[in-house]
Amino acid sequence: MDIEVKTLAGASAGTVSLSDETFGLEPRADILHRVVRWQLAQRQQGTHKTMTRGEINSTGKKMYRQKGTGRARHSDKKAPQFRGGSKAHGPKPRSHAIELQKKVRLLGLKHALSAKAKANGLIVIEDAKIEAIKTKALREQFAGLGVGNALIIDNVVDAGFAKAARNIPMVDVLPVAGLNVYDIMRRDTLVLTRAALDGIEARFAGKTAAVAETPAEGAN
Repeated sequence: MDIEVKTLAGASAGTVSLSDETFGLEPRADILHRVVRWQLAQRQQGTHKTMTRGEINSTGKKMYRQKGTGRARHSDKKAPQFRGGSKAHGPKPRSHAIELQKKVRLLGLKHALSAKAKANGLIVIEDAKIEAIKTKALREQFAGLGVGNALIIDNVVDAGFAKAARNIPMVDVLPVAGLNVYDIMRRDTLVLTRAALDGIEARFAGKTAAVAETPAEGAN
């Protein structure tokens, strides 16, 4: 499939042919769901922790005598039913990561790219470079392209461009190495440079890391 290439100023810069194996698949929600679930599970820290009775810093003395008070029988104040006591069956530190085959993760990335192409949410630009590092000027260029909620991918992210874009809400900038399903699907528009297209094809060909193990965080 062919798609028009634009400049940041909104002018036409020719056309480029997109691979049907990458951008022409019929998107499958089940695969996208599996990959996004895997990514979010990888991000989860799993450091939640509550204290057991043996970890509470309190006296172990019996509250009152066993019989003759007319009240329920209790031991010390570290029991879960008392304020300042322990937590019964509370969470413990653990890993939330789940296993997902590399070929499924790779397929999920292709389906995410195809979903954007099918929904007319894909824009290809000549490059992502600016002369002056000005957020206001870059925001105006995005408005001219019709870009408001977008993920911008370049093969190697220009430092000045990333700096100008980081204060624009709902706009993320990532290199090809950090391209992932979750960040693609959470934005309305996917903006790729010509260099990013070459980098994506090289990544799928195995010339670079096939799938990022941990999803990169967005700029905003």
